[in-house]
Parts: sequence; C-alpha cells; structure tokens
Amino acid sequence: MVVITLPDGNTRQFGNPVTGAEVALSIGASLAKAALAMAVDGHLKDISEVIAQDAKIRFITRKDPEALELIRHDAAHVLAEAVQELWPGTQVTIGPSIKDGFYYDFERSEPFTPADFDAIEAKMKEIIALKRPFEREVWDRQKALAFFKEKGEIFKGELIENLPAGEDLSIYRQGEWLDLCRGPHLRHTGDIGTAFKLMRVAGAYWRGDHHNPMLTRIYGTAWRDEKELKAYLHRLEEAEKRDHRRIGKQMDLYHLQEEAPGQIFWHAKGWNVYNALQNYMRRLQTRYGYQEVKTPQLLDRFFWERSGHWEKYRENMYLAHVDEEDKLFALKPMNCPCHVEIFRHGLRSYRELPLRMAEFGSCHRYEPSGALHGIMRVRAFTQDDAHIFCEEDQIAAETARFVEMLSEAYKDLGFEKFSVKFSDRPETRAGSDETWDRAEGALKKACGIAGVEYELNKGEGAFYGPKLEFVLTDALGREWQCGTLQVDYVLPERLDVSYIGRDGNRHRPVMLHRAILGSFERFLGILIEEHAGKFPLWLAPVQAAVATIVSDANEYAEDVAQKLEKAGLSVHRHFENDKINAKIRDLSLQKIPFILAIGRKEAEEGTVSIRELGSQKNTVISLDEAIELLKNRSIAPDLERMGHIS
Repeated sequence: MVVITLPDGNTRQFGNPVTGAEVALSIGASLAKAALAMAVDGHLKDISEVIAQDAKIRFITRKDPEALELIRHDAAHVLAEAVQELWPGTQVTIGPSIKDGFYYDFERSEPFTPADFDAIEAKMKEIIALKRPFEREVWDRQKALAFFKEKGEIFKGELIENLPAGEDLSIYRQGEWLDLCRGPHLRHTGDIGTAFKLMRVAGAYWRGDHHNPMLTRIYGTAWRDEKELKAYLHRLEEAEKRDHRRIGKQMDLYHLQEEAPGQIFWHAKGWNVYNALQNYMRRLQTRYGYQEVKTPQLLDRFFWERSGHWEKYRENMYLAHVDEEDKLFALKPMNCPCHVEIFRHGLRSYRELPLRMAEFGSCHRYEPSGALHGIMRVRAFTQDDAHIFCEEDQIAAETARFVEMLSEAYKDLGFEKFSVKFSDRPETRAGSDETWDRAEGALKKACGIAGVEYELNKGEGAFYGPKLEFVLTDALGREWQCGTLQVDYVLPERLDVSYIGRDGNRHRPVMLHRAILGSFERFLGILIEEHAGKFPLWLAPVQAAVATIVSDANEYAEDVAQKLEKAGLSVHRHFENDKINAKIRDLSLQKIPFILAIGRKEAEEGTVSIRELGSQKNTVISLDEAIELLKNRSIAPDLERMGHIS
C-alpha cells in the first residue's frame, strides 16, 4: 500500500508503486493534463518517476516558479541537440538553467556567432514541436564512458571520470539524442513552448580554468509564454538605456582605464554626487548615535592572521613587502578588525555599550578581471561600514534600530521596497557549532522582536557569523543585495576583546557588523540606473544650467550663475554661440535638472526662462523666484524633515 498525501491534507491510496502521472490522473483529467513535474517530500522529480513508498506530493504546473527553471533547463538540452544536428562534430559540455534563462557551452573549431541564431532557433522549434518525451535511463559508469568516448565527446568523458567510482549515472533521452544529466525534466520537449530567444555568445574556459580549452557559450532566455518573454525583452531594453556605464560617460561622472583596473577616476560631476550621498549618510549615522572613525589602509600580515581573514581572504588581498623591515603588509579588504583595535584601546565599561563605530572605509579586494563591471564590481571601494559593540540582551534593540535607519535611508534614496534574507552558517566557518547556535538564535530572536520577516538563505552566512541581507527592488524589478547586519561572537574572541561588566568582571561583547549601502561605488551605479541619470535635485551632479540665447545676455547670465552658486547650487554655464535649441538638447543629454535660458528680454527684466528636465514647457519667472525654487527643491530629504536648508 502506497499512501500519497496531497498539499491540502487529503490522501490517495494505491495498492502498488505508482507514477506521479498516475496519481495526477486519479485526481482529475485537468490536473493530469497540467502537471509537468512533481515535488516528492520537497524534492523535484519527473512526473513519470515511480513512487514506491508513502510520500507527500505537490504537482508542478506551468504557473509554479519551479516550472520556469524546468523550462529553461530543458531549453538548454534542446539547444544542444539543435546545434549538434546542424553542426555534426560539435562537442557539448554543460548547460544549466540560470537566472532569467540558460546557456550551453560548445567546443567547435569555428566559434558560433549571433548570425547562427536564426538557424538554431528554427531547429529548436522543430524539436519542440515533435514533443519528444524526456526519458530517464540509469547507466553504469563504464557504459556511459564508452558511449561518450565513442562519440568523440571528450568533455562528457572527463565529467564522468571525475564522478565517484561505482556511481550509476543518470542519462536523459529525447528521441535519439541524449545527455548526461541529473534531471528532473518536463514530460516532453513540447512542454518548453516557444517563448524563448537566443541572446548572445561568449567565450568560456572549460570548467572555468584559463589553462583549459576555450569554449563557445550560447546564452538564451526562456519563459512560460510570449507575454513574459516580451516583458523581459522590454526590461532588457530599459536596462540598456539605464546602463550606468553609458550614462556615466554621457554625464561625465567618472572613467575607468587599463592602468588602474577596477579603480575609479571620479570626475568633478561624479564626485559631487558621491559627496552628496556621503554627507547624507554621515548625517544619518550621527542622528542614530554613531561615532565616526578612520583606520589605516596597510596592516601587518600578522594582524590578518589573528583575525582569521588571512586564511579566508588571502587570495583577494593586495600585499606589499617592505624589504627594509622584512615585513609583509596587506591593504585592508574590510574594516572590522581595525574597529576592534579601537575598541581594545583602553578599558571599556558596560556603560559605554552599545558603542556604535562607523567609518567610510576605503578597501581593496582583488576581483578577477572577468568579474569587473563598471562601478558595480570594482577592486577599490568605500564601504559605509559600521560595527556595534553590545551586550547580548541589546542585540534585538540594535537590530530594530538598524532596520529603522536602513528603511529611512532607502526611502530617501527612492527605494520603497526591500526584502530580507537570513543567511545561516556556511560550510567553511570559524567558531564552534555551539557558538553558531547561539549567534543564529540571537539573530532570529532579534528579528522576531523587531518584526523583521525574512526568507532563509541557507549556508550563505559570513565565515564568522549569520547575517541578514537587505535586498532592494529597483524600477525595473531587479534585485540588489546592499544592506547587511551580521552577528559575530567569533572575532571578539579571536582578537581578545572585552569590557568590564556590572559584576566587575571581564566579558566579551557581541559585535554587529552592519552596512546600508554596501559600497558607495556600487550603490551609485544602482542609483544611476534607478533614476536613468535623472537624479533628484539634491543628488544631481549639476543642479542648474544657465544658457544664453544671445551673446548680449552673457553679462546678466554670469550674474545669474554667480547668485545661484552663492545660494549653494552647482551650476553649469553654456554661453557659447550655439543656437538655444542645440544648447537645450546638449544640456538635456547631460541630465541637468533645470535649464535657465537667458535672452535680451530676461536680461532687461531681471527674469529667467526656466525649464525642468523632461518638460517642454518654459516658464518665465524672476531671478529671485528661480533661486528660491531651486534652493527649496535641492534640500536633502532628511534636512527637509528637520526644517533645515542646505
């Protein structure tokens, strides 16, 4: 007797082992038609798999999130089959589903190009239309090895050789074509549908090792229906328009160059935005009771060995050997151990706790060149970093306080929505299981008290403690992990940190690592793309442009520019002898929020013709009115709440 329990608690009993498809049919013909796969006791399985013992089953239909991953996985298989049918002799390697799509890596003497996509997509649609069943077969290792080697598939052979000895292998067949795969899969190729598109090609080393052969990777995207596909392609178009690299160049904010890979040359306009953001964060931290500190860049290797970072981060650290002293130093990749040293300097009392220590700390981490991406992924960056030294019973209050602070900052910066992930212990970590139990329990309790709802992010904690990750959602629905709060019992122990408690004895403080932006560089990239370069006035690199219609107005226009600057506004002058329409076009491309056009009439009457970015309307007002308007609009949100004028 096999008892199947359904999500609603109802059960079905079967006298013999039964497939998922048979269970679905016993419930109803409509479910049997809709069920693409199943989750058996929480594990995703083929709908054709036999269930031989009691189990809980949930059927996966096209509307379920798991269906999308299966569609993409199967699309990768069909892509591989299509390529080998069109170009016999091409070797296949691996082809997983990924966020928003899938890819497959191929070995071929002549790399593929986007010009091949039409033929491949057409062949894929042929295979899908045939509705070839995905059939799982179990082969022993030697049979699989012999099969793929006979076909000349040396990469598949290498994968098989690296699998544990004696392990049977899962092979999936779709018609005559088959592949090494753990599965699961949809019922047949027809379940994939035609809402897919091949997107681009890239080079990829076999198994990610530059010593290995270079393969051609074909990326694709796949969705449940045409509506989802069109929406995704539209998001990509919008993302391209908002790309911070393009807008940064257009607005003259910064540049990068080969002589300083992963390091940013901030231009004056970009530095204006950087400083406005940093000043905002400094005011926020001051209001929430943080002390700002500054710590060294270069520290002895011994320091990092004591903290545990040498073992965990050595490959990402920049080193400097001083011959005269025969010492090895490292540029700091993070600020936390340095803040511990400040805490350790002198005798601390429980009366000082919680002690909130903040730093706009400049850090360096080696990132592989292929991982660098504009200002989003760099090697030199500044963290809005802080550490809270507290007692265990203060963790909940500090967590609630931090979430309030973070929420305020995100809202002021234009992000109304964020989610939270709870990242627990990773496989490689410092500290005992007992310490981790204590840290995770404290953070979960703090979330409960602070009213923080979270999704579990298994195994993604820092090496020294569990953490909350705060994930922003931008205007295009993309997610960005920025803020973090980490509970650390390990580092205070390793670095021998203590304070004098109420009982007169020494105690270890708990250390909370926290950041809101993460890094200024990455967050500024996110802001550029969120606003498409059209920053709110208080963050804008240039807040107003003064443009002359005729050269006779230059003297008055200069007076206007100076008065705006005296009012605290950043101003761009455009007094060249171009036509005013060309000037407005140029200034609009630079995303300058307000353009003040000055002609003879404005000069005579002491007025300006003002236009806001994105509007076609010009309004003539007095210079005093214009200055007052721009001053009021340029007040940072936190200062506006406090009734201050910047």
